[in-house]
Amino acid sequence: MYIRKFIHVGEINIGARPTEISTILGSCIAVCLYDSVHCIGGMNHYLVPLWNEHGLQTPKYGNISIPRLIESMLNIGCEIENMQAKIFGGAHVLDITGEDMMVGRKNILIAKEILKEYGIPITASDVGGDKGRRIMMRSDTGKVLLKYIQKSEV
Repeated sequence: MYIRKFIHVGEINIGARPTEISTILGSCIAVCLYDSVHCIGGMNHYLVPLWNEHGLQTPKYGNISIPRLIESMLNIGCEIENMQAKIFGGAHVLDITGEDMMVGRKNILIAKEILKEYGIPITASDVGGDKGRRIMMRSDTGKVLLKYIQKSEV
């Protein structure tokens, strides 16, 4: 029997016990990490790529959220060399132009950069495009189920 946990923007969840972690993404990104030896997975959900050094360092920023996700997994006994990542989101779902239009693309880039810095391979991804996504990760297997959604559902 799985524990079910829905995460919102700025949240991180680690499923040390079998958990179905889910979220809905538009231009946001979810990084799903899985330690294949300890069979533990975790997911984050961030809104924008970089903390601008104003206000709190919350996990709604990619450069805060991804390291915190990794550290949280390390704190419960996972090891970097056993981790693999899957990334989702980064769609262009807002009807805007200019710099704001790039947020999804920048979110994708920061995820790839930080995971590369930590030496964590990305084994799957479904990013970009113009459709939102609903994802669900099983923390004990690392399996992720994805469903595309309409703009009105994001």
